[in-house]
Formats: sequence, structure tokens, C-alpha cells
Amino acid sequence: MEGDDPAPTSMIDRVVRVLDTFDGSAPLSLSQVVRRSGLPRSSVHRILERLVAVRWLAREGRNYQLGLRMLELGSLALQQNALREAALPLMRGLSASGRHGVRLAVLDGAEVVYLERIEGPVENGAPARVGGRAPAYCTAVGKALLAYAGDDAVREVLRSGLKARTRFTITDPAQFVRELQRVREHGVAFEREEAVRGIACVAAAVRGPGPAVAALSVCGPARQLDFTRLSPAVQQAALRIWSATQARPSLPLRGSEGAPVGDWPTGTLDSWATWPRMTDWL
Repeated sequence: MEGDDPAPTSMIDRVVRVLDTFDGSAPLSLSQVVRRSGLPRSSVHRILERLVAVRWLAREGRNYQLGLRMLELGSLALQQNALREAALPLMRGLSASGRHGVRLAVLDGAEVVYLERIEGPVENGAPARVGGRAPAYCTAVGKALLAYAGDDAVREVLRSGLKARTRFTITDPAQFVRELQRVREHGVAFEREEAVRGIACVAAAVRGPGPAVAALSVCGPARQLDFTRLSPAVQQAALRIWSATQARPSLPLRGSEGAPVGDWPTGTLDSWATWPRMTDWL
């Protein structure tokens, strides 16, 4: 590698150069990483030890190999790719049927991250670019995800604060908890101009009998969105995405709490889960 690429000029470039040396299954010694990366020995040693500390690498004696965190990140990337592949045809169908915007998102702490989107004819600045983030508490996808994420995830959101984005944003913790309870009862989440004025969304969780792995939403102008008509369509699409991902036995999906959610037959989406009331937190 030494003669193929220019010398890395930043720490990120050096870390990437070190990680790229692990291109096989065999562990590598410090000397081997130095030779393959073309970096100074002292720099390589510092980078290797830091990567071990954050679990990107593991050390056995004097040798290094890829760590569990790299495996986790790779599994997550595969999961997200499988979700997008399963979701895209259904997202296109939802968008075409009503000329609405459609989004697929996952939960990351107190925020949602958008994995895929199909833009509708009227977006009005709705913040949903692929890879973009938005607060979970004021988005339909966020509510759909948080409703099945567990107590700790909701507490994290409440600790972060429910800041008003518009005059319609739910900012009262007790009201927000009741909103999540309604999502669990009806299987669908609504956003009525809570994140962006003029935009409304309806969302459903992509899940089996456990935490949601993603959420799907349809969005459009608040005065034109037909919640009654769209709700069952979004729920059915979310269920079909879940069923499609479960048809891949080589890819065990994981919920937002990290536990494998396994393979379950169609029709068990909500019947296996009973969810405790959360009003005693407040």
C-alpha cells in the first residue's frame, strides 16, 4: 500500500489506513500493520491501542484483529440495506397512490435517522434527507419508534427536552407519554405540523413482537393529508416490510435495544406484546 496512495494527512486518514490493513481473517502484528500501512510505528501503535479501547479492534497477545464493534456496525449496515431493499417498492407505491412524500427511518438515541425517502410534490422544507436527523419526539416516525422502544429510550427523550418547533409541538411530558400510549393502542402515529408548519405525517412501526427496527411514514400538506385513508395503508406497508426482512434467515434483525427479534409468523405483529403504562414516570 505504501506506494499506491499519497501519505495520509489527517488522523482520520491514518485510522482508515490502519483499518484497511485488516483485509483477511488472520490477526496482524504491530510490525505487519506498520509494513502494510506505510505509517510510522509510533503512530500505528497509538492508533491500534485506541481502536482496541473502543472495541473496533481486539488484541490477543501481540496480535490485533477486527473487534466486536466492527462486527456490530457491519451487521447494522446489512440490516439497513435489507430494510431499504424491502421498503423501496412499497414506498414507491404509497407515494404514487397519493402523490405524497414517504420516509423510512430508524431510532438513534433521541433522534431519528432517515434511511430512505421519496420526495412528494410539496415538501415545504421538511427535514428528511437520506442520512439526515430529526428529533424523535415531534415526528411521526419518531413517535412510532418510541412507542415500542422501551422505558429507557423514552426517558432519554424526556431528559433531552421537548422543545417547541412550532406552536403545535407537544412539549408537555405527560401529554407526550399519553401520545405514545395512543400509538400503541392504534398502531399508528400522527404528526400534525409539529416539526414543520404546513406538513403532516402518518407513520407505522416496522416490527414484530418487540422493539421496532424502523418506521415508515407518509407526509404531505396538512390540509390535504387524509389520515383515515392512509393509516391502514401505511400499517399494511410496514407489516409487509417486516415480513420481507424476516424472509432472509441469514440476516437476523435486531430491535433498538439490541436483542434479536427472530422470525415470527405473519399476524403476530401486535398480539404478543403487552405494554406497561408509563405515566408513573412523571
